[in-house]
Amino acid sequence: MTGRIYTGDEVTKDTTVECDVCVVGSGSGGAWVAHELVKAGKRVVMLEEGGYHTRREFDMTEARAFPNLYQELGNRTTDDLAVSMLQGRSVGGGTTVNWCSSFRTPARILKVWRDVHGVDTLSTEVLSPHWDAIEQRLHIAEWPESAMNENNKALWDGLGKLGYERGLIRRNVNNCLNLGYCGMGCPVDAKQSMLVTVLPDAVEQGLTIYANASARTIEWSGRKVSSVRAEVLDPVKNRPSGAILTVKPKLLVASGGAINTPGLFLRSGLDADGRVGRRTWIHPVVVMMAQFDREIRAFSGAPQGVYSHHFIERGPGKVGFFLEVPPVHPMLAATVSTGTGAWLQEVIEDLPKLQVMIGICVDGLLPEEEGATVALKDGAYSRYTLSYKFTDAQAEAFRVAMVEMAKLQFAAGAKRVMSLHMDPVILDSPSELSKLEAAEYGPLKHKIVTAHQMGGCPMGKDPAQSVVDPHLQFHGLDNLFVVDGSVLPTSLGVNPQETIFGIARWAAGHLAQAV
Repeated sequence: MTGRIYTGDEVTKDTTVECDVCVVGSGSGGAWVAHELVKAGKRVVMLEEGGYHTRREFDMTEARAFPNLYQELGNRTTDDLAVSMLQGRSVGGGTTVNWCSSFRTPARILKVWRDVHGVDTLSTEVLSPHWDAIEQRLHIAEWPESAMNENNKALWDGLGKLGYERGLIRRNVNNCLNLGYCGMGCPVDAKQSMLVTVLPDAVEQGLTIYANASARTIEWSGRKVSSVRAEVLDPVKNRPSGAILTVKPKLLVASGGAINTPGLFLRSGLDADGRVGRRTWIHPVVVMMAQFDREIRAFSGAPQGVYSHHFIERGPGKVGFFLEVPPVHPMLAATVSTGTGAWLQEVIEDLPKLQVMIGICVDGLLPEEEGATVALKDGAYSRYTLSYKFTDAQAEAFRVAMVEMAKLQFAAGAKRVMSLHMDPVILDSPSELSKLEAAEYGPLKHKIVTAHQMGGCPMGKDPAQSVVDPHLQFHGLDNLFVVDGSVLPTSLGVNPQETIFGIARWAAGHLAQAV
């Protein structure tokens, strides 16, 4: 039986659908769990708040991509504007717009989850068969050094000259043309996102997807979920059309991500005694820019091909970080930059010679860290407040990361290095690094961004410390499970998509037995 994908303009009146499993969200968690459940013979309905967009619309322009493919048009931030957040919003979720970096969960993180949080269900041995299958289906393989662009090569060369650990990133691509516009949707379907792999496979086997369907509330009583209510959105205006879609499943899987899944639960009166939305982790990112005499063209070529975990473990009480590079397109560069006026104009005019590195900090591993809190905005129906409690240890990590990135950029041949402080620190030689070391660090002192949102509904054995159990079942409800990045008890220290893929494929095995 073949399923189909409905868009908001096709659901013109109130509609009720019954099924075995309803999956809310079509990203890295929802897509894999739906795929496996359909293979197991279950009737699965998927709700996706974003639109259904394909390569025919992916014209490599930021002006089209951000409104169509990102939460809040790419402008989601914490309440104090200290952290800018990139988060996907379309069929395929974040996998449609991420930069393809694929890492298995580090063994040291799985050990923390087991020893500190009581997650005794997951291990490298348990997840490896799932990763093997996933990597084969998504063509995950190491991106060769010969294909890296100059932006990545600067990081690679700097790491080599300073003697730091370095590695080549594995990417989920097939017949990649090395265009560099992964963040705007792949125009040739080379990126093996959920949009072009697992979801079409599942639809062929019977999955029904409703795009432009914003899940608003879960109806529940006692220990049972009875239905989920979604507002149908106009695909063009992105506003409620007036039609309501009600899904009545035997089992509900929330896979909306680390911000939207807590939001759905809070709107539904499911707060787990105040734990829903708390301990949300974001891999806080700090950024350094550099000007070179040669062309870098960081807007062209695979966005990420090189990483370093040299600073991932820095000793007791220290926040570790890992190093990568981002793509540098005009709109993204201008909005991330903290400079204004003539300074910003000069930077953007010289965009082809601009190189950028990012230091991605690992949060959630120190006892004093609380991370972010997701809550409803003034009781509003669809808006969230997002607040993040930074620590002194994180400020120290920001300083070290930015200084080390400056060293790497100079080692790679940069003529000038610039921080993204509110008043940028500009260095013309390594002898001026003391200026960067003396600068202030922390929220609103410099730019902080995130593209990795985790936690908010963490798994754990103790119901007093977690939202879902080690099998991802919501504590206190028999037929509600969470399968997305929100279940991670800590951040990862690697890009998260393959972790979520693996957990979702693993979880589908026992979810199929629960229906």
